[in-house]
Amino acid sequence: MKKLLAVVAAVAAFSANAEPLTVAATPVPHAEILNFVKPQLAKEGVELKVKEFTDYIQPNVQVAEKRLDANFFQHQPYLDEFNKAKGTELVSVTGVHLEPLGAYSSKIKKLDELPSGATVVIPNDATNGGRALLLLDKAGVIKLKDNKNILSTVKDITGNDKNLKFRELEAATIPRVLTQVDLALINTNYALEAKLNPEKDALVIEGSDSPYVNILVARPDNKDSAAMKKLADALHSPEVKQFITEKYKGAVIPAF
Repeated sequence: MKKLLAVVAAVAAFSANAEPLTVAATPVPHAEILNFVKPQLAKEGVELKVKEFTDYIQPNVQVAEKRLDANFFQHQPYLDEFNKAKGTELVSVTGVHLEPLGAYSSKIKKLDELPSGATVVIPNDATNGGRALLLLDKAGVIKLKDNKNILSTVKDITGNDKNLKFRELEAATIPRVLTQVDLALINTNYALEAKLNPEKDALVIEGSDSPYVNILVARPDNKDSAAMKKLADALHSPEVKQFITEKYKGAVIPAF
C-alpha cells in the first residue's frame, strides 16, 4: 500500500511539474498525430493539450492573442497570406507532412466527363483557392494566366472551354455540398473526415512534389521554447513517420 501511495505521489508530482503546451489542430489528421505523440511528450515533461477546431481562422487568431501556444493545420503559403492580411507575425516551427489536395465528384468518374456549364466548387481562402485552380490547370481542365501563381483566382482563368461555373466556399464546408455540384476541390483533412479515400476517390490529386507542407506554427516569442522543441522533435520521430504512413496509406505523406 505504501509503495502504491508513493507511486501515485510521484506521478502527481511529475504532473504538477510538467510544462503545459496547448496546440490547436483540425481533427484529421493533425489532432490524431498530436494525440499520438502525447504519451512520449508526457515522459519528457510536457503536458500536451490538443484543442480541436474545424475552421482555418481561429487557430491562428488564438495563437496570435496568446490564448493558445501553437497550432498545427496549415501550410506556409496559407500562413504567409494570413499574416499579411491580419497583421500577425506567426512563424513556422517545422514542417511535418503533406496533404495532397484533390478533386472529387459524385457524378462523374473522369475529369473529361465534366459537362458543359458544370459547377465546380473551390476553397474561398486565397492560397487554397489558388492551389485548387493550379491543380485544375495542370490537369488540363482550365488554363490560367500564370500557372505558377499560387494566389491565382477565377479572374485569372484565360481558358475555360467547358464554360465551368466556379463557386467559392469555406474549405471545411465543401464536402457537404459534394453531391450538389459536379466537381469539388477538397483539402485532404476534410476529405478524410468525410470518409473519402483520396487515393481511390480523387479524380486528380497533387503529387508529392507539392510545396504545401503542413507546419507546426507558433509565435516568435515561444517558437524556441524547450516544450516547443520537444514537440517538433516528436513530430519528426520515426514512430510518427510510421504512424502517418500506415494510418493514412498515402493520403497523408511525411515531409521529413
